[in-house]
Amino acid sequence: MTGTPAPAACEAAAHSHRVSRRNTGLLTVFTAVTNLADGVTKLVLPLMAARVTDSPLAVSAVTLSLTLPWLLTSLHVGVLVDRFDRRLLLWLADGVRALSVLALTTAVAQGGAGVPLLFTCGLVLGIAEVVALTAAASLVPAAVAESGRERANAWMAGAETVCNQFTGPLVGAALLAAGTAAALGATAATYVLGTLILLPLVPLTGRFRADAGQGGTIRSVHGEIRAGLAFLWGNRVLRTMALTLTVMCACWGAWMALIPLAATRSMGADDGRYGVLMSALGLGGVIGAVTVGPVNRLLGRKAAMSADLIGTLVLVGTPWLTSSLVLNTVAAFLGGMGGVLWSVNSRTIGQSLVPDALLGRYTAALRMFSWGALPLGSALAGALAQAAGLSVAFAVFALAAAVLIIPFLRWMPAGELTTAPTSEAKDRA
Repeated sequence: MTGTPAPAACEAAAHSHRVSRRNTGLLTVFTAVTNLADGVTKLVLPLMAARVTDSPLAVSAVTLSLTLPWLLTSLHVGVLVDRFDRRLLLWLADGVRALSVLALTTAVAQGGAGVPLLFTCGLVLGIAEVVALTAAASLVPAAVAESGRERANAWMAGAETVCNQFTGPLVGAALLAAGTAAALGATAATYVLGTLILLPLVPLTGRFRADAGQGGTIRSVHGEIRAGLAFLWGNRVLRTMALTLTVMCACWGAWMALIPLAATRSMGADDGRYGVLMSALGLGGVIGAVTVGPVNRLLGRKAAMSADLIGTLVLVGTPWLTSSLVLNTVAAFLGGMGGVLWSVNSRTIGQSLVPDALLGRYTAALRMFSWGALPLGSALAGALAQAAGLSVAFAVFALAAAVLIIPFLRWMPAGELTTAPTSEAKDRA
């Protein structure tokens, strides 16, 4: 009977499984609800700015305020997430977002929502989003058993992509039809709901705060930032993922900037067909989230992640090669699917390779590189299109996406890429 697990061990494993599945559901619903609200604010605030000013600079500044914190605050937020209870940070982030939207709602009711207030509110919401997304990704190892992390990351990545980038703006447009105050009030209520969803969330063991003992003796903020960046750069897998993702996100930023003009001018898309083109991204993301498990088992993580490089190449290369709306819609679907396959696998790999005490800094740095590359890619694409035309701009970024493939295949190791952090890695952290 020596090979038979003890009843106590079986019960502990069953309890861990139940808690893990419940936490996965809670985190997925929380991600969906809060990212839906984020998507609404990203539509509503710029439109509010356009109603109170004719200045393109002022409107673009309000739009930029929502994403600028990813460039300016990510690394410091990573330190925050590694120092404090991550569930508490999620509560605080949602509370701050709810209060800022309520303050804006009050200003609207009193007729005083000018550009300075909208810009300030956008910055607050942007910083809170950095905190929330970094903390949510970083607490997954404490909330979900290792065997269930791929599924948890798939559901969370799918919910984040669909709700933040696609469903949120659609809901925001519908809410605006009922009035600005109604749209803002519903958004504030959604953030409050997010805090309530997290109440039943419990850690598998211990707590949702990283073990400070893993973080070494460095305590200054800048010292901890350097330690996090040094760990990322010193690991070949993490470094390769970060560099590859940065270039891919620049390509995505270029596509997002150029596709409205290409679709309406070259492809002959009306509003409805353009909506279908953009919805194909979200549909691809959903399919990627649903199929990531089978794809990984069939092809392995490395091949699954390579699908995003190919999908990105197809996404930006198709508008260069053809003006067919159908083919470009298919390309958008493949790009969206590849993007979620990459996101799920990169998160799972990071949670496996990065010590818990560095996970916040790693997650924040990775998002800073990737999300920070989006506006840079958009700006460069706009300049190229202005100087040489849309076709040349798409060709340049298609070449950049193609160049990524061979280095990624060469530098990324084979295998499942799920090795847990070694004691040596923990010591270096």
